[in-house]
Amino acid sequence: MGSTNSRLSKEQLSEYTDLTYFTVGEINELFKKFESLDKQRLRENIQNRIPGAKLRELPEFKHNPFLHRLCAVFSTSDDDDAEDSLNFDDFLDMMNALSDQAPFSLKAKYAFQIFDCNQNGYVDKEDVLEIIKHITKKRDGMGDDGLNESLVQAVMLEADLDQDDMLGPAEFEHVLSKSPDFMSSFRIRL
Repeated sequence: MGSTNSRLSKEQLSEYTDLTYFTVGEINELFKKFESLDKQRLRENIQNRIPGAKLRELPEFKHNPFLHRLCAVFSTSDDDDAEDSLNFDDFLDMMNALSDQAPFSLKAKYAFQIFDCNQNGYVDKEDVLEIIKHITKKRDGMGDDGLNESLVQAVMLEADLDQDDMLGPAEFEHVLSKSPDFMSSFRIRL
């Protein structure tokens, strides 16, 4: 699987292999997946952006309850109308962080950003409630508020070491380090 059939240049492939945990063959496969989402737009310019929601067309993301947060965290778009859109570089960065080869520290950094739903620099009670809603697929007015509040309290009691009702990056990483399945669940296999 060399670069002979790729629309990516040798220089791009070399840069991507230097900056990620992927081989040239894996990068070409990822580009094919990305290109399959909107071949016409990407034939015009391989750095065109696609809406993050289009990733649901890939089996790896079809049922991911956090796809919107993944796209928001990894999108480099400055355009408010396209804030969750991804170009291939964004997609590759996201897939790199979700790869089996990515170290715990990289995965923890991005998991924190994904779970900081309100983007205040902490995972607080509001974020934990939003996470519960996404995991259980319940939206406003559709859940047992008492049960959700109990779950939020239990999570914060267990994880909030300094008892300030929010988890900073270090506390969050500490919690993840105690989770035996974090590394295997925060990944996407190619």
